[in-house]
Amino acid sequence: MPDLQPARTRPPRSHGAVPTPVTPFDDSAAAVANLDPALLTALRRAATAAAADGVNLLVNGGWRSPEYQEWLFTEAISTYGSEAEATRWVATPDTSAHVSGHAVDVGPPAASAWLSEHGAAYGLCQIYRNEPWHYELRPEAIDHGCPPMYADPTEDPRMRR
Repeated sequence: MPDLQPARTRPPRSHGAVPTPVTPFDDSAAAVANLDPALLTALRRAATAAAADGVNLLVNGGWRSPEYQEWLFTEAISTYGSEAEATRWVATPDTSAHVSGHAVDVGPPAASAWLSEHGAAYGLCQIYRNEPWHYELRPEAIDHGCPPMYADPTEDPRMRR
């Protein structure tokens, strides 16, 4: 018998949903406008340099409301079958760097690849090996390079609150 539960509706753009990727300059998107100002400045500088190299850097995710992050976490549990497996891909609202505006997900793959190669010059670092799209600001990376990546969020001490 099919599941007759109604599909859960994705929260709106005002909660940080990005149904279609946007540029880092789109202040009408809550996912961009609510990013930490230092992260947003670095992201915009990197996007400008990437464009000069012919790479279009887009935002697939950025700031999220706690409600949207909870929705994503619940969806991940459904997708991956357990809370333990879901936490390898999606943080809870109380641990997510997206909720605080300190993380951004970029695309398309060419932009992630460009940022992987050039992001440290802007203080933008990939944090998790399993998420090549997830970047956070690490200003010390400008002089010292990005820190070693965690395999996935379960290795990140910030996720153990």
